[in-house]
Amino acid sequence: MQISVIGCGYLGAVHAACMAELGHDVVGIDVDAAKVASLSAGRAPFHEPGFEEVLVRNIEAGRLRFSTDYADLADAQVHFIGVGTPQVPSGYAADLQYVDAAVDSVIPHLKAHPDGPTLVVGKSTVPVGTAAALAKRIAAAGDGVHLVWNPEFLREGFAVQDTIAPDRIVYGVPADESAARASQAVLDAVYADLLERDIPRLVTDYATAELVKVAANSFLATKISFINAMAELCEATGADVTQLAEAIGFDDRIGKKFLRAGIGFGGGCLPKDIRAFMARAGELGVDQALTFLREVDAINDRRRDHAVELARRAAGGTFLGKKVAVLGAAFKPDSDDMRNSPALDIANTIAGQGAEVVITDPAAGPKLAELRPDMSVAEDAHAAAAGADVVMLLTEWREFRDLDPVALKAAVRTPWIIDGRNALDPATWRAAGWTYSGIGRP
Repeated sequence: MQISVIGCGYLGAVHAACMAELGHDVVGIDVDAAKVASLSAGRAPFHEPGFEEVLVRNIEAGRLRFSTDYADLADAQVHFIGVGTPQVPSGYAADLQYVDAAVDSVIPHLKAHPDGPTLVVGKSTVPVGTAAALAKRIAAAGDGVHLVWNPEFLREGFAVQDTIAPDRIVYGVPADESAARASQAVLDAVYADLLERDIPRLVTDYATAELVKVAANSFLATKISFINAMAELCEATGADVTQLAEAIGFDDRIGKKFLRAGIGFGGGCLPKDIRAFMARAGELGVDQALTFLREVDAINDRRRDHAVELARRAAGGTFLGKKVAVLGAAFKPDSDDMRNSPALDIANTIAGQGAEVVITDPAAGPKLAELRPDMSVAEDAHAAAAGADVVMLLTEWREFRDLDPVALKAAVRTPWIIDGRNALDPATWRAAGWTYSGIGRP
């Protein structure tokens, strides 16, 4: 099929490349000429394992191209909207200006297709009610043009896998039964290869499809903050949160995933999505239904403050005249995404309180050095730790988990490690002569 993807950031670029990988003829549209040039040359503008290989393979095969000209999508039957929905600067709500702009730009190029309806397919995470409003604008483009909401469930670091082998596919289709059937048939053709592998497909109304994504992210955020709340109790009682998490995780109603205590969640999705969810609930007059998310958010923020306090204690009560090595800048490993990164936030706070902070990150380091020339960025963990009074592991890259504590001890001034992700073995580091401080662990 001929497909367009509007918005070639993280979501859109991955989706475009993966649709081409499934055999479709895809054009990615973005207003950023530099981004389009980079993608067209087969260079990924962000770090995502496996993405660049898929990008290059499909460009060379002639199935994938990128453009800044909306006229290039005129022949496509399916138009995916994959632009960002950041938090508004003045509050918690989602900023829909990029979604609105994308829809406004694609509408003049929509036309009936001989093989069924033309679809505009929303991938962006939006407040419930957005799709219904957009559907009215799209319907005005003419007969045979429908909106479907098809939320994404990408995990950074696994985005290619999550696109070509997702754990479920959700369609939010029009209320009109005929339009719903026709729209579903077209989207089934797009995802035919996935559906042949018996990947579950759920067909819902618009509102349910919109809520699926924010409900999932809110549940995951709640699970993370729950175990971090348990870490606070463990630190007050001498219990071990890692053993606690293992024990409750054997209950298949709970499960072990997302039960690692640490410095909390960050990135471009969970924090802004739960806040936008709360804001939308307030607009709908049901804000009390989501008041628990305020505590989820507050617990998450407290973990960053706690990590700073652990570092201050390790530094002897003051950061003045002390050097702190921070291992990690991205919000999670296998990514260079520093949006709302707990690691970077903690590093900034410690630097603001007088410490010399040196950061290293395998993927985000070069980007950080370019964006923040005021911060010291080292090539690797040993360079960052040279002469350090405190070492903080804040993003659990494999390179950091596999560090030799004996070799690293030779580089530091004081062998004190703060394991902000509970990713290290305390006994191994203590045996090597380190003072080890974890999160919720004795």
